[in-house]
Amino acid sequence: MVKVEMTIIDYSPLWETMKKKGISQYALLNRGVDNKTLDGLKKGKNITLLTLEKLCRILDCTPNEVVRFVSDPEEK
Repeated sequence: MVKVEMTIIDYSPLWETMKKKGISQYALLNRGVDNKTLDGLKKGKNITLLTLEKLCRILDCTPNEVVRFVSDPEEK
């Protein structure tokens, strides 16, 4: 039997970084992050590297402050 390990994308670092830096979702929308992308982030959907770069530039942060990968659902 093969064990399949799933990786979950967790954007909780993004929301924490936004709160820490005082940047709202509205500010992201005004800086070029579209509503569909924000909705996808809330639902834990995949984003492109270009979107990750845009978020990092807007928030002046590293990718680790936007997303983390969780292999055990209990970690989230």
